[in-house]
Amino acid sequence: MNSSLDDLIFSASRQHYKHLIFLLMPRPSMSSQSGPRAIAALVIQRLLDKRQTLSSILPGYLKGLVHKKDQALAQELCYGVMRWYFQLDFLLGILVNKHIKAKDTDIKALLLIGLYQFRYLRTPPHAVVSATVEVCNELHKSWAKGLVNAVLRSYQRKSKHLLRNVEADLSARYSHPRWLLDILKNDYPDCWQEIVTANNSYPPMALRVNTGKVARDTYMTMLNQAGITAHRAPPWTPAGIMLDNPVDVNKLPEFMNGYVSVQDLAAQLSPDLLDLKPHLRVLDACAAPGGKLAHILESEPGLNEAVGIESDRFRFGRLQQTLDRLQLKARLIHADVRETATWWDGVEFDRILLDAPCSATGVIRRHPDIKVLRTPADIETVITVQRELLSALWPLLKTGGKLLYVTCSILDSENDQRIREFLNKHSDARSIIIDADWGINTHHGRQTLPGQNNMDGFYYACVQKT
Repeated sequence: MNSSLDDLIFSASRQHYKHLIFLLMPRPSMSSQSGPRAIAALVIQRLLDKRQTLSSILPGYLKGLVHKKDQALAQELCYGVMRWYFQLDFLLGILVNKHIKAKDTDIKALLLIGLYQFRYLRTPPHAVVSATVEVCNELHKSWAKGLVNAVLRSYQRKSKHLLRNVEADLSARYSHPRWLLDILKNDYPDCWQEIVTANNSYPPMALRVNTGKVARDTYMTMLNQAGITAHRAPPWTPAGIMLDNPVDVNKLPEFMNGYVSVQDLAAQLSPDLLDLKPHLRVLDACAAPGGKLAHILESEPGLNEAVGIESDRFRFGRLQQTLDRLQLKARLIHADVRETATWWDGVEFDRILLDAPCSATGVIRRHPDIKVLRTPADIETVITVQRELLSALWPLLKTGGKLLYVTCSILDSENDQRIREFLNKHSDARSIIIDADWGINTHHGRQTLPGQNNMDGFYYACVQKT
């Protein structure tokens, strides 16, 4: 992942992560000689201790590494440990006789990194042990060298027996928290295993061509000339392109001139479902980082007005940057969209896009730390916010207008249940059937699942005011 991309890092979850606070807080001590394993251990320590996301922590730490290959290794170790955290932590619980103290979470992180290299990287075993043990010096905890050496060598000797234990434990085998597995088994009894397998895979890289600047086929030619192989996305994403292999965003032709954006295919479905037409007034209620608002503007340049609302100041800056790069214009307002009296001018909207805060369980393969950081209590919190948003926005919609409810969650409690509850409370609302070739049909909307047609997990429901 790359922290400069429009939609890989910031669009996955609508939780307001405190990026600015992170920048102001003191970091754990880092030597100018710190290597990628030490950097990864410090990042994972911060994630576990401070409950901060990889996307908010990692970019700052990677700046401490000069060489690209070291940055790539540190990133791989951080994301890999998060992807397989519940399996690695299970193994560590067997291998370590006594509890690792809270002040030594960096050593726990280092042990997880060592186990990850054994299990999922091609690093020679002797190199895994020696390199991981040496990191103890970089962390200024030379006393832990014996512990790290003993644990990793014990894994080498007992790996076959240990992996049989992994297979017998559902959370360890699928590397998901048990509470989440229980929900997925209930919501998707026929395909939950495919979902968790997809969650543990590497995400593909998809692009959205700004067709106001360049035709998709023309941009495909530009990619080919740049040595980047790609293919057209399915017909339900007419501006979409799938790259055969992810590339650095700076290698994309004319990226900084707004020819293309990075956006998952499932996130590219909004304009068609909004039924956009010239002269409409459109609201994007939770607009940052701006990918969907930009796509609306690209798809229908004849709108009367497009308004984007964002409450988080840092994310509001990201929203403005996205539109500036794409050379698009909208009226942007920094406000809590629920407090309509503070920002609404009383003129109703023809279309409202509500890309609601959610658990982000549909984009775990992009953000594997979601599995570690999210809790059942968080689900209840976002459900409350979803209710409040739907209730606040409904009076702003014209009669005959349409509200598109979107989440990057795959949990029924955040999706169909929310729309069912909303429809039961509003007699002037009716659900519009989404007849499409993508996703699976639900009672009130349509759901894509992780990995299905190379897409992330997104939920869409369209409600019209009668």
